[in-house]
Amino acid sequence: MYSTRVSRHVRASRAAVYRALLDADAIAAWRVPTGMSSHVHAFDPREGGAFRVSLTYDAPVGTGKSALHTDTYHGRFVKLVPNEQVVETFEFETSDPALRGTMRMTTTLTDADGGTDVLVVHEGIPDAVPAADNATGTRMALANLARLVEGQEWCGRA
Repeated sequence: MYSTRVSRHVRASRAAVYRALLDADAIAAWRVPTGMSSHVHAFDPREGGAFRVSLTYDAPVGTGKSALHTDTYHGRFVKLVPNEQVVETFEFETSDPALRGTMRMTTTLTDADGGTDVLVVHEGIPDAVPAADNATGTRMALANLARLVEGQEWCGRA
């Protein structure tokens, strides 16, 4: 098992970014790497609340962890600090023992240069998941997040 750290600066307030971390529609839009689509099955954004998400390859070339072309994971929100931090634990839904185990993802938001620095720390990632793939997927997702929250429509939401 290993850990990764990926960060990105976004030109939006911490409040806007935090909302995007706890909104099921936003999660479906941004927390998905390029070349995949997302489906949020369940999402209860409160401490102790559960979620379940599937990521499916758009082209039938990628191999999924849960099904032929799909990665499905479920988990819980462990800690929510409004406008500052979201801590989640989750695990892949898989029969492959090399991909099993509870992972932890901590997303921390800090004010910086007219926007927010977003730091994502993944811990407990199974060795069977290539570290480069995890880091690349996280960078893609954070780029999607930046596009979403930097848009006037999203930032204006209450």
